[in-house]
Amino acid sequence: MGNAFKEDSWNRKIYKLISTDITKMKAKSSSIYRSPRLDTVLMVEKFIKEYSAEFKVYQLWKKLPKKMMYQTYKIILAYLLEVNRIAVDNEDKIVYIWSPDYKRKKELKWA
Repeated sequence: MGNAFKEDSWNRKIYKLISTDITKMKAKSSSIYRSPRLDTVLMVEKFIKEYSAEFKVYQLWKKLPKKMMYQTYKIILAYLLEVNRIAVDNEDKIVYIWSPDYKRKKELKWA
């Protein structure tokens, strides 16, 4: 039961961060957006991680295991780019770049 509680708590924290970032992105533009759910964001991230550097943006959207509106998909990509989870290479393919094993140096000082 302890692990389930920790996982649920972790998912809430992630969802809060994603919601905040998406709200900020919406405020930058006057267009109407669809807000993606946490499970949808995680599904897209997992798919990109599996097929890193294999597909371009539109091709990746067509290959997703769960269908979604293209506008929602673009919001998810914008979020993943913003938090440095993905990048676009010189051939316009989506590449997963985030490493959970990356450790920051303690000597770094942030302004």
